[in-house]
Amino acid sequence: MENIYDVVVIGSGPAGLSAGLYAARAKMKTLVLEKNKVGGQISTTNEVANYPGSIPNATGPSLVARMVEQVEEFGAERKKDNILEVDFSGKVKVVKGEKEEYHAKTVIIASGATPKLIGCPGEEELTGKGVSYCATCDADFFTDLEVFVVGGGDSAVEEAMYLTKFARKVTIVHRRDELRAAKSIQEKAFKNPKVEFLWNTTIKEIKGDGVVEAVVFENLVTGETTEYVADENDGTFGIFPFIGYDPLSAIYKGKVDMDRQGYIPTDDNMKTNVPGVFAAGDIRVKSLRQVVTAVADGAIAAVQAEKYIEHNFEE
Repeated sequence: MENIYDVVVIGSGPAGLSAGLYAARAKMKTLVLEKNKVGGQISTTNEVANYPGSIPNATGPSLVARMVEQVEEFGAERKKDNILEVDFSGKVKVVKGEKEEYHAKTVIIASGATPKLIGCPGEEELTGKGVSYCATCDADFFTDLEVFVVGGGDSAVEEAMYLTKFARKVTIVHRRDELRAAKSIQEKAFKNPKVEFLWNTTIKEIKGDGVVEAVVFENLVTGETTEYVADENDGTFGIFPFIGYDPLSAIYKGKVDMDRQGYIPTDDNMKTNVPGVFAAGDIRVKSLRQVVTAVADGAIAAVQAEKYIEHNFEE
């Protein structure tokens, strides 16, 4: 029969690398597929201070590099391929890429999710240099500085409240004239003396040489633009867009159950509704999307994949 892997992991962020490590360490024939750059979202983070046990001054890339070393040390195979289609209908799962077609007894989906972008000039260039999509990860870097939070939903307002523990002032920038967040969350924000609001406003451009130094706002009612420049003593400030995430799950539509947003529900053992198919990391329905929860998901998924093979495939 054709070459069959025990485990094919789709995605090479922390969840996928953790799954690959645990699967390979269990002596399973393991393949980790990555589309482009290894590491997922964490690879754009300059410092990872909240990952338990990490080395001092750990960066996203350094943490990922060590994960890759561990995956390879235990014998997992890694390939770059853009996955176009999957077929989970048979006992042996089929994963079709641009370069090859892969067959596996189990599949772990760890494709992740990507933050929705503002879409303005300067955003991409200054991501990780003042523009951040994770308050839990990066709030500490903006202690006693000013920050702007973009969005008006639950996540935006909750993250703005979290940032008030660090920043001296937090301004919520919202394209409408009222928040969409739950009333209870809104009330807390309105009562917080550190929180201010820019209504009917969007960000037109982010400027800076190496770090965020200025931002151009546009009032959507009047069309007027204004530029905010960092305080001379600060030199920089933070911009935190919280306008949602897009799970990278389009190719799994109709293949596994999803919620309305495209996230994949699993049980506590990372099992999807399809036997032999697991999901781990940011693509799952979950309450906290962090490196620490992603690697836990990946480990659980790999252990459960091993148990599934033991019960469903004869030697």
